[in-house]
Amino acid sequence: MKTTNTPLSPAAVTNGQLWGGKARAWADLQEPISRPLYEAAMARARVGAGTPYLDVGCGAGLAASVAAQRGAKVSGLDASEALLAIGRAATPGGDFRLGELEALPFAAETFEVITGFNSFQFAVRPIAALEEARRVARPGARIVIATWGRPEDTQAAAVLAALRPLLPAPPPGAPGPFALSDETALRKLAQDAGLSPVEVADVDCPFVYPDLPTALRGLSASGVAVKAAALAGEDAVTRANTEMLIPFKTASGGYRIENKFRYLLATV
Repeated sequence: MKTTNTPLSPAAVTNGQLWGGKARAWADLQEPISRPLYEAAMARARVGAGTPYLDVGCGAGLAASVAAQRGAKVSGLDASEALLAIGRAATPGGDFRLGELEALPFAAETFEVITGFNSFQFAVRPIAALEEARRVARPGARIVIATWGRPEDTQAAAVLAALRPLLPAPPPGAPGPFALSDETALRKLAQDAGLSPVEVADVDCPFVYPDLPTALRGLSASGVAVKAAALAGEDAVTRANTEMLIPFKTASGGYRIENKFRYLLATV
């Protein structure tokens, strides 16, 4: 197992601290929500036995674990050492490195499949991040760019809206979380980075929790929630999420928030 790292920019350090702030809760409760997305995208990208595979913004390594179960030779990159530690423990044979998307610490033409699940769009320079992915991809490689589905198609837009009052206003012109949910914008990003878009698909990934304490623990684990708690306090985050969850309570006492993620499959 290699753990070669490169120095991080201040922005990457900050993101790593935010998303790794509640790493265990993220790994246990939030990352598994995306498993259907991982499985669908990997099947379409033909991840299989011996595939050299890289997940950028790999978080706690669940996507890498799914790829390893399909027989791939997996690598992962993230800005959070806390999340990477969980990924290394789950997939001991993987090559997990601390780094950032705009400067991947891998050699050119290394991978046949590269995925970015809700990561490329949060790079400081998304096109540069995709150009780096293209650099480390082999000719004909498949690259997956995954993002939120269209806000009108996902109840999970309420999850993001709940914490907005606790956060500073974004800079003018800053892209929002749904900036790439539009298929035209998603395809254009890939083309601007020199990739060839193939298709766009949506995958159902509902937020499901058995009870309120579990829901609150999971929802408080995102980097956005950690930032909101640092600014407004944990109690404010808890109140905002508790109120947001009211319409989504099920007859069993749990919670279910319908959600779609969208991915673009592109080739090099």
